[in-house]
Amino acid sequence: MRVKFPHVCLIASLFLKMFFLKKPTFCFHFFFSQWRNDFVNGLVKISNSHEMQEECLGMAVLDMTRTAKEKQTSPLEIYDTMSYKSFLPKDIRAQIQDCSFLTRKRIRFRFKRFIQQFSHCRTTVWDLKLKYLISIESLEKAFYTETFQVREPSSGQLIVQVAANTGIQWCREKLKDADEVRLEFSSLPEALSFVSLIDGYYRLTTDAYHYLCKEVAPPRLIEALSAHCHGPISMEFAVNRLQKCGNKHGLYILRCSPKDYNKYFLTFPLEVCDTIDYKHCLIIRSATGEFNLSGTKRNFSSMQELLSCYQKETVRSDSIIFQFSKCCPPLPKEKTCLLVCRSNKGSEVPLTPSLQRHNISQMVFHKISKDDLEFMESLGQGTFTKIFKGVRKELGDYGCMHQTEVIMKVLDLSHRNYSESAAETASQIVHLHEEGMGGIVHDDIMVQEYVKFGSLDTYLKKNKNSINIMWKLEVAKQLAWAMNFLEDKQLVHGNVCAKNVLLIREEDRRAGNPPFIKLSDPGICITVLPKEIVIERIPWVPPEYIKEPGKLCLAADKWSFGTTLWEICSGAEKPLGTLDNFKKIQFYENHHHLPAPKWTELANIISSCMDYEPAFRPTFRAVIRDLHSLITPGCEILPNRTAGSAWTTGGFESHEPAQFEERHLKFLQLLGKGNFGSVEMCRYDPLQDNTGEVVAVKKLQHSTEEHMRDFEREIEILKSLQHENIVKYKGVCYSAGRRNLRLIMEYLPFGSLRDYLIKNKDRIDHQKLVHYASQICKGMEYLSSKRYIHRDLATRNILVESELRVKIGDFGLTKVLPQDKEYYMVKEPGESPIFWYAPESLTESKFSVASDVWSFGVVLYELFTHSDKNLLPHLENCTVTEQETGIKMIRIIRSKYVRMMTSPASPRGKILSPSQNPTRPGISGRALNDNHYVRVGSGHSVFQRYFVVHMHLSRREEPMRSASSGTLCHNSELNYARGCSDHFLVERK
Repeated sequence: MRVKFPHVCLIASLFLKMFFLKKPTFCFHFFFSQWRNDFVNGLVKISNSHEMQEECLGMAVLDMTRTAKEKQTSPLEIYDTMSYKSFLPKDIRAQIQDCSFLTRKRIRFRFKRFIQQFSHCRTTVWDLKLKYLISIESLEKAFYTETFQVREPSSGQLIVQVAANTGIQWCREKLKDADEVRLEFSSLPEALSFVSLIDGYYRLTTDAYHYLCKEVAPPRLIEALSAHCHGPISMEFAVNRLQKCGNKHGLYILRCSPKDYNKYFLTFPLEVCDTIDYKHCLIIRSATGEFNLSGTKRNFSSMQELLSCYQKETVRSDSIIFQFSKCCPPLPKEKTCLLVCRSNKGSEVPLTPSLQRHNISQMVFHKISKDDLEFMESLGQGTFTKIFKGVRKELGDYGCMHQTEVIMKVLDLSHRNYSESAAETASQIVHLHEEGMGGIVHDDIMVQEYVKFGSLDTYLKKNKNSINIMWKLEVAKQLAWAMNFLEDKQLVHGNVCAKNVLLIREEDRRAGNPPFIKLSDPGICITVLPKEIVIERIPWVPPEYIKEPGKLCLAADKWSFGTTLWEICSGAEKPLGTLDNFKKIQFYENHHHLPAPKWTELANIISSCMDYEPAFRPTFRAVIRDLHSLITPGCEILPNRTAGSAWTTGGFESHEPAQFEERHLKFLQLLGKGNFGSVEMCRYDPLQDNTGEVVAVKKLQHSTEEHMRDFEREIEILKSLQHENIVKYKGVCYSAGRRNLRLIMEYLPFGSLRDYLIKNKDRIDHQKLVHYASQICKGMEYLSSKRYIHRDLATRNILVESELRVKIGDFGLTKVLPQDKEYYMVKEPGESPIFWYAPESLTESKFSVASDVWSFGVVLYELFTHSDKNLLPHLENCTVTEQETGIKMIRIIRSKYVRMMTSPASPRGKILSPSQNPTRPGISGRALNDNHYVRVGSGHSVFQRYFVVHMHLSRREEPMRSASSGTLCHNSELNYARGCSDHFLVERK
């Protein structure tokens, strides 16, 4: 196993004992042989210390004893016939050889004495092997890590480390803005070794059926994928998969045998006496490479040939006739027993693409006044729109007027009912190669960024003689990345074609800048278009949609991409342009294909994307791999992972430089404004061609010394945080003379969680609310592990990245805990969000992790009331300064907050139970009560240690249990869901 996991030997031992296995499996013997070989041959680097030498000599004794037992002889006989040095690592052998004669003799004498002592050992071979493996684990952490010294052409030396338990790590000396990672290795074998390691790591942890390039992919994997064969999955998984597919007649799964390397199974459902049974036909691969279906006499040279034969002929088994008509292929990133590590994202079940396209309530539109737009020349007409070039005017800082060139798409009067559909997908997409939507005017005008060079098909026709194949491949790769983004987001575009691909920047060969494209919005959704218009779009519309209109899936975009790729290669020639609608339908019914390009490898990519079986079409990640292999065989350029001088782990992501230039920040719209600052949506565009990334920019309203100091502290805090549920830091931007400072963060298009809950109240169920709460817990637990106290946790400061992820933001009030204390006393004056503050924070200015837990309880209330203003007090502008006493603040909480809060509905358990109106409301101390709590998420705790959140209101004070000591102090009659006046009880684990 190339990728090694810590404590795997102990896990293997427990596994054998758990299932009462009397002897280890062949897998364990193979595992031991590989680890021993790597250890003895010096593939694992170990230190040359005296302690390491002693450990290796002890392991050599174990190994020699194990060899003697396997050969059924005594260890002394092995000692006499074999040199003890052959059982030692290569470096230790050389070290002993350099010692003096007397030292070598002393080591040999001690080794023989230990062998004599082990001669009467009754330990089994299995135990000796297990002890040997465990000893290897304890020797060196580097045993789990492979390190590569590489070089980036633009930024110098780089160290890359790969380990099973920490992922892929690298360290570079400076930040770099790039879209691709290009690494140079000292030799081709080292480069292939690195790629093969990443390849195996990805298949073990993420996708068992994806490979980076054919040069390092296992031949059996490529062979299996070509036959749509599953790996060695279990029979139970195969049956479950068939059940999910409806147990349709003719459906089958081809899978490798979990036990025998040269055997395969065809699993298929059969209806017997009104019940569904499952058959497993055996396929055997002979030593000559021929395939045979058990019970038949005919042999086939390949698996595809065998399947092709029996898809046409019927098979008889136990007087039952069956025909293999439809294959159930493996799915990308499928959670199977083939994955060593499984992320907990499996519980985040996304909506199907069809459902997402009809969730109109999740769209985010920016309203633009018609008075801010100036219409200029007409740019043509679309299917349902008239397109104009125009200017958008906006008032900026210091009274300056910004003018931006835009495109305005005006819907025809007869198609105004399509306005929501026209803006639906465009409102959800923020990507480098996806055209952004500037906003809408009323319901009939969509405003988008202006593109100077127009659509790709027009540009290809104009410059047919000057565009080479390298230019076309670069455009195809960029389009594939855009489609991969949509596929990861489970979004269906529905109208991918060359005329919807816009050329943002021309190629500059002298400067080395390639062309840059963006995918435009799909316009009106294909699901609401009339049938005749849909048929006119053949061959961009997939054949399965013509058969079953209304069912649009991710595979539809793969077919459209194949057609678009054919357009690009042919110079924007319109495919099937001379056929009428009837002949176009016949084209699909007869399973015809477009003429193949002369470049065979490119033709294969187009053909795979335009497969008439939707399940057989490749993922866009696989398409990107194949497109890159046309230029750089054997290499796939992965997304950039940029870091500073520290190590970063995980997948690959693209990062902007930490220092932004003000002149390259293009204002797009105002996102929010407060008493001290504002947040804007901007595009950082250093090339001034609208190809930059959209970011969120926070700046101060008043740049006083005190505000600047607080702002710089907030920036440093956010810069130190790296978590999937915390807003990502991008960098900072200084104005001329460093008079003003701006914080650059990632842009999250769905806004604050508070507004999102209000807009999507009918669509968000309790399961999603619990899911959001779980993610907030993870982010807050990460903060507490860094000894940070947020102090302003509320739904208004939690941002929504997508329907499945929220992120914590706004760290303006965040404090760091002193090392010698578990709380922080705030002394500086300022306004406080009292309705989210714990009582000790109001009365004593005392903040701790527990006070953040209180705020989280209020957030829970906001979540499960969907931030309904009728169920919440008027919180806007409700702040208290230090001049107001603690008693007065408590009185405010009681008067404004307690009376207003009612119990939200309870999702799947007692998260919030109905409360009773207290006759004498009061605030009591925090206590533990094991009978009433909420568990948010699965397998995660609220800040890990604070997983249980209790909310109660005391009607009268009686003996109860103390949170710190566990002694009985008071007892309260619990009443739930009374907001901030309730105390959230924390169970510390």
